[in-house]
Amino acid sequence: MRDYFLRRFLLIIPTMIGLTLLVFAITRFVPGGPMERAVMQFRMASSEGGSSGGPGAGSSTLSEDQLNQLKAFYGFDKPWPLAYADWLGKVCMGDLGTSTRYMEPVSDLIAERLPVSTYFGLMTFLLSYGICIPLGVLKALRHQRPVDTWSSVFIFAGYAIPSFALGALLVVFLAARWQWFPVSGFVSDEFDDLSLIGKAVDILHHTALPLVCYMIGSFAFLTMMKKNSLLDNLAADYIRTAVAKGCDFGQAVRRHALRNSFIPIATSLGHNLTLFIAGSFLIESIFDIDGFGLLGYQSLLDRDYPVVMGQLVIVGLLTLVGNILSDFLVAMTDPRVRFE
Repeated sequence: MRDYFLRRFLLIIPTMIGLTLLVFAITRFVPGGPMERAVMQFRMASSEGGSSGGPGAGSSTLSEDQLNQLKAFYGFDKPWPLAYADWLGKVCMGDLGTSTRYMEPVSDLIAERLPVSTYFGLMTFLLSYGICIPLGVLKALRHQRPVDTWSSVFIFAGYAIPSFALGALLVVFLAARWQWFPVSGFVSDEFDDLSLIGKAVDILHHTALPLVCYMIGSFAFLTMMKKNSLLDNLAADYIRTAVAKGCDFGQAVRRHALRNSFIPIATSLGHNLTLFIAGSFLIESIFDIDGFGLLGYQSLLDRDYPVVMGQLVIVGLLTLVGNILSDFLVAMTDPRVRFE
């Protein structure tokens, strides 16, 4: 099994090269790139200057030298394979490039917004698994009873509502109209003057509504996965055999059925690793939270390709590592699985 995981880790290198090479090539050939946007903005500024009769009116085209400088600034002065090789070499040295919109290092931009998305990802992970797993166990042990029926009503009602639509409703009613929660932001303006407990309360007060939106999507999925898996194990022959041999039913559930019911959970656990940083640009836009997801969305709109490629590197690495982590957790949970 050690050799299997070693090969999986070594495969990360060619996979990342193929992924980044494909996206890098797309950024070079897709229409409406940063060069076209810069030329369009220059022409719009020149036309406005010409209409106002200001100096330089009427010169709405860039000279050859200006175009060459613009190509060098955006990195379009080389063939794209050579430009990719330069970019890859810098990435291997820890340099993700410089943002063409913010004129700041991409690593600084990501590091500035990463704690916000990591907070939401970690809290969503802890709350979702901390609530959904016990609830799924309860629903399985109380199958077709009132607690199972009524909880299913609320779970699927929440699952049917898109997270961004729920966020808009929460902002309108709980924040704007009733003023129970802040309308936007991650912290209040006087956050630096608060005590440690006050800061924690302030963050929870500002992030309660976004956390609800983050959890609503995976809540029903995790709960029903745990319930159905436990029901399948409770109906298995080995549980009936254990009970027939005199084992207490509760003990059979705790010692045998519960562990085996964690196998589907372990399969999807590693894939949620990207949840710690990816965030959701829709939720972050609704609640005006400057996080990792909103940064990626704005970078796509602004054709800020250094930021797009920098985020791709981080998300791609976490996705590949998460897949390996899922296999490892399955092997640890299910003794029948042996990767060779």
